Amino acid sequence: MGIVAKLGASTMGALLLSGMAWAGDCAPDRVDLRGDWGQARFTVELADDPRERARGLMDRENMPSTHGMLFLFEQPQEVSFWMKNTLIALDMLFLNADGTVARIHPNAVPLDLTPIPGGSDILAVLEVNGGIAARFGITQGSVLRHPSLDQTIAAWPCAAQD
Repeated sequence: MGIVAKLGASTMGALLLSGMAWAGDCAPDRVDLRGDWGQARFTVELADDPRERARGLMDRENMPSTHGMLFLFEQPQEVSFWMKNTLIALDMLFLNADGTVARIHPNAVPLDLTPIPGGSDILAVLEVNGGIAARFGITQGSVLRHPSLDQTIAAWPCAAQD
């Protein structure tokens, strides 16, 4: 059975199989992920300043399975998140400056104030609905493509042809 059949119709919009051609373009409102498991695309909101990062996905009762939030920092740093006022379970993908997934925290518990450490040298964090990383098979070492990453060091630059 193919990966699309296992995921079901509700998540098919975020997933594109590795055999399909992807355009080399990027857009600020989406991210592409790829790895040995295949490829996925999510529509994202950006949280790229302190106020937006502090607000995050708080007080939202739901989020489409094809959506997420990309937190971008000015420079790689040690980061830690929590779920204060966050009503939905989230998977957190912690990314190095080149867009490589360094750590995945699955199914963060809604409203939990326990710090979730992402590690050091983290430039970005992608939050998606809880369970999505496992359902897609997203692993550490997967790479993310987005125009806000430094394209001169990106593991998967926007201009790359697939």
